[in-house]
Amino acid sequence: MPLSLEEIKHPIKQEMQLFEQKFRAAMQSTVPLLDRIMHYIVKRKGKQMRPMFVFLSAGMCGGITESTHRAASLIELLHTATLVHDDVVDDSNLRRGFFSINALWKNKIAVLVGDYLLSRGLLLSVEHEEFELLKIVSTSVRKMSEGELLQIEKARRMDITEEVYFEIITNKTASLIASCCATGASSASMPNEKVAQLHKFGELAGIAFQIKDDLLDYESTLKTGKPSGIDIKEHKLTLPVIYTLQRCDKPTKKFIINTIKNESENKEKVNKVVNLVIELGGVNYAKQKMKEYQQQAFDLLQTFPDNVYRKSLEGLIQYTIDRER
Repeated sequence: MPLSLEEIKHPIKQEMQLFEQKFRAAMQSTVPLLDRIMHYIVKRKGKQMRPMFVFLSAGMCGGITESTHRAASLIELLHTATLVHDDVVDDSNLRRGFFSINALWKNKIAVLVGDYLLSRGLLLSVEHEEFELLKIVSTSVRKMSEGELLQIEKARRMDITEEVYFEIITNKTASLIASCCATGASSASMPNEKVAQLHKFGELAGIAFQIKDDLLDYESTLKTGKPSGIDIKEHKLTLPVIYTLQRCDKPTKKFIINTIKNESENKEKVNKVVNLVIELGGVNYAKQKMKEYQQQAFDLLQTFPDNVYRKSLEGLIQYTIDRER
């Protein structure tokens, strides 16, 4: 029976409560406008899975320290900065069902808020001379930017191969989860070899997480019979589509690419693409790949001590794969 989110959080319940206080303190500003925006960001936080990866990794490695708390804050500050900037880049007005910063305060302020969050994260590490944590997280932010730009470049030409797709999601999504696990291990004073192993574990978990994201569109279609085709409407080439394009005949390939590129608002054509991807095995293939990465992540965890934190990490991976949104 998979663990619930509350059960997963149980070994780090106190740390997560303390983290919220420390994170709020890290975001305070003497500028009233900025302070108001920071308060708005804190209020609409998500499930906080990234700090959970940090604390559970540190716990599994033998100790949650003050440094672990700073690592979790650093990750969350830099992650929040990238989300604020992403909403400006995507011209998005909503984030997790709430208005985005750029929708409420305009692009100029949103960009400056993202810069402020970035600098708070950097200073948090520099002030405590935790350069190893800074190196791990800064590398992740660099990779996220590269992944985003690679996706934009390839999406224009509609020529994403499976190899390029995995390069994009490894950089865009998996690198941040990898840095959560690596900073957790590093804050618990683990040797470099173990930090690298946990970095790899986080990367594998992050890849499985992103493939699940790609599948959510199709799983809701299979359940309700009503295709949503959200990724197609956003001109995204995800793993189920990439697999289908590699396996279908030329007229079908032309139809799918043309729909994604030029007809993404045509409900009938989008529905047809969604159904083609399901029928031609794109969804089953993506599920199989997701399970392979999940299993590799589980196998890597087996090399670490068997304790409550490891059980929760296993539960967290399972939770990200079982989620329905």
